[in-house]
Amino acid sequence: MIKLKNNIEDLLDSLSKSKFRGSFHLNKKMKNYVKEKGFDKIKSDARDLITKRIAPGNPNNDGKQTPMRQVHPVFIAQHATGCCCRGCLEKIHGIKKGHELSNEEIDYVVNTLMLWIQREMSKD
Repeated sequence: MIKLKNNIEDLLDSLSKSKFRGSFHLNKKMKNYVKEKGFDKIKSDARDLITKRIAPGNPNNDGKQTPMRQVHPVFIAQHATGCCCRGCLEKIHGIKKGHELSNEEIDYVVNTLMLWIQREMSKD
């Protein structure tokens, strides 16, 4: 059983101080997209993207499967939170590579992404 980070807020605070992770923010276009679609749709998109791109035990193009451009708020959140590839998931979140993510692990990743997006939406 994986030991998931207990306090996502503290983790996000720590990551925001990283030169790399802290450089990611939602631009105005992405914020408008979130407002237009709503949090439920963004969360559904996050679950779908994580299930397809990150959850497999050995994802295709691991380490390169998450775009860094402002194409979807979830992609930006993935880089900001270290949920962009299995290597970062292992290093930052303690989720080992080489196994398909459990529902609990997927929930953890999606909740981490959504909390980061909510925090970004409150900035202006």
